[in-house]
Amino acid sequence: MCGIIGYTGYSEARGILLKGLKTLEYRGYDSAGISVYHPDFRECLTTKCKGRVEDLERKTSDIKGNTGIGHTRWATHGEVSDANSHPHKFGNVTVVHNGIIENYETIKNTLDVADKLKSETDSEVVAALIDRCFTGDPQQAIVDAVKKLSGTYALAVMFDSIADTIFAVRNVSPIVCCKNDDGAYLASDVVAIGGYSEDYFVLPEFSVAKITKDGFEISNFKGEPIEVEMLKLDWDISNSGKCGYPFYMEKEIMEQPRVIEKTVMSRIKSGLPDFSCDKVDDEIFKKCSAISVVACGTAMHAGLIGKHLIESVCSVPVSVHMASEFMYSNPIVTDDTLVICVSQSGETIDTLEALKYAKRHGADTLSIVNVRGSSIARESDNVIYTDAGPEIAVASTKAYTTQVAVFYLITAKIAYLKGKLNYEGVTRFISELQRIPEAVQSVLDRRSDIHHLSNSLLTAEHAFMIGRGLDYPALMEASLKLKEISYIHSEAFASGELKHGTIALITSGTPVIALVTQQYLFSKQMSNVREVQSRGAQVITFVRRSLKSDELKNCFELPEMEDEFMLIPAVVSLQLLAYYVASDKGLDVDKPRNLAKVVTVE
Repeated sequence: MCGIIGYTGYSEARGILLKGLKTLEYRGYDSAGISVYHPDFRECLTTKCKGRVEDLERKTSDIKGNTGIGHTRWATHGEVSDANSHPHKFGNVTVVHNGIIENYETIKNTLDVADKLKSETDSEVVAALIDRCFTGDPQQAIVDAVKKLSGTYALAVMFDSIADTIFAVRNVSPIVCCKNDDGAYLASDVVAIGGYSEDYFVLPEFSVAKITKDGFEISNFKGEPIEVEMLKLDWDISNSGKCGYPFYMEKEIMEQPRVIEKTVMSRIKSGLPDFSCDKVDDEIFKKCSAISVVACGTAMHAGLIGKHLIESVCSVPVSVHMASEFMYSNPIVTDDTLVICVSQSGETIDTLEALKYAKRHGADTLSIVNVRGSSIARESDNVIYTDAGPEIAVASTKAYTTQVAVFYLITAKIAYLKGKLNYEGVTRFISELQRIPEAVQSVLDRRSDIHHLSNSLLTAEHAFMIGRGLDYPALMEASLKLKEISYIHSEAFASGELKHGTIALITSGTPVIALVTQQYLFSKQMSNVREVQSRGAQVITFVRRSLKSDELKNCFELPEMEDEFMLIPAVVSLQLLAYYVASDKGLDVDKPRNLAKVVTVE
């Protein structure tokens, strides 16, 4: 949520800032703005507006200068308006801000600036506070100001009296930086600056960066210089565009065979799961007597798959928690609990706070994330990085399937270490896991059949999904995909619960999507399919090849795998179903309304 971009160097800042803001659009926003230091006027000139970056671009054609900051805003304090858009200027100070300042009302009253503010935001109050603290030393002013703040923040700050320089500071909310021969760059996400250098660093919390065209000076709050850890991009920036696809989501769906294979193969040695490249010690798996998975949304659905696999194969109890509720539900966390946090971005604030809670209570922590150097990765005791590469579409696809792939590997590791699978058993498990990319590709090769099936959902207002066993958590993810990009109200139900209330919603013509992949539950699931068919439901079935029967109409045949491994090709087919419904309805598939890719406020 919200995006920050900054640049100072030898080129015109406007184009670089606008390009960065367009790259950050996927994070979700309702307004945008830039501020550029004008060398003749010797001040920062700001242009901002509600709406899209394209609207801002039209308003900034005459802006000149080589240093500037930009922002895409997701409204938290105050309505969506030009005035509430960032950047905010007060006196000598111009600021862009990600995060939430919890005590901004108190600060506003203490400074007695209410009648001077032009917006309703907490962020303008930060600009006023830094301006009041400024007596000539910008870094000291920033330190003095942020020490008074309660909440989270990533700030990029410019001063009218200090030419061609940007200052940055952060608490929780991320800032990444890089440089090349043309200047220095900062952003809230490496995707926005990865095209300028493959080497970057994450600004440490509670440190101040002074950024000039020649590079960075980083100091702690005592003014002492500190070293930063340089990181290297592990994906090809040239592959971060749409590559000819109409939407990022379709491109990312099509990338799944490759990224699943990459995630899995780098962690298999001699047919066994191996996390040595991640520096994850086997001891955390040996000692755990219980596992708690903490995540939000799609990542939580991956955790539900992990729960099913680990409990059924390893006989280790697993609880799955919504990150936003974890700390408030008095979770049972001890020193023999392994807490697994799952997040694509590694910046999900609820998951980050839950991770910190788990550490305070003595648990071992392991995070499954996609972004190196992210806050969750840095906070966690152990990290396994998925190899999904940048995921731009708000609706997650390849990040989800690579997270699930990691849970397969974790399941195999725990089962082997605890003696639940012998060598032959675990190598057979891993061998089947290695077949998933091929199975997914076979689904993608027949995507036109799914497109044909999707036509029956175009006018639907409601849809229901039913499945048993492992199919049920897979459908929870499929249902989320359909509702978030097509705006069709969709719910997933365990088929056995139909008779306990849900079947009252099934009337003639009601779309019902049935998933049939589990051999041992086939007869029971078919009984539930007949139940909804007898009440006039319009049933679309996604069925494992060996389970297909003549009574199943309007169905898509899934490739043949063992029960535990069917869910990834099944979910990929349902991702495509949701995608085709949304795109054929003419919706913006990559940027569904009201949603943000990265949720950085509680």
